[in-house]
Amino acid sequence: MLTTTGSSVRSVTHWVTDPLPATVPQVRARVRAVPDGWRVPLDESDALLLAVSELVGNVVRHVGAGRMRVVVAAGGGWLRLEVADQGASLPRLPSPRAAFDPDAENGRGLLMVQLMVAGLGGELAVVADGFGKSVHVRIPAA
Repeated sequence: MLTTTGSSVRSVTHWVTDPLPATVPQVRARVRAVPDGWRVPLDESDALLLAVSELVGNVVRHVGAGRMRVVVAAGGGWLRLEVADQGASLPRLPSPRAAFDPDAENGRGLLMVQLMVAGLGGELAVVADGFGKSVHVRIPAA
């Protein structure tokens, strides 16, 4: 689960589902409703939606089996997103300075999320846990 490092979590919502292509828009719609209810500013809400779309899409594309867990939390001045799956291999966080093929059609989603999160003053981490693995996004909440 998401760590709070000394701050209390004000609100948490989560879903566990199968990682199917139809799941991506369903999870996105659910996550879209959360920041509205918590009165999260548009910039942070948009960042959360982009991150969840990319991360859930990656689970569907690269894992495709088992269960997937999506957690959204707010508290202590942070918004947190966790997308976990039961796959064994950990994704490698790309180096923002690494060379990439401009004609490649894959491999940019995690880099895009990482750059966006860093631009907002947040953090991105990949963690192995009892569920399998998870990608954690943390951005400051206004």
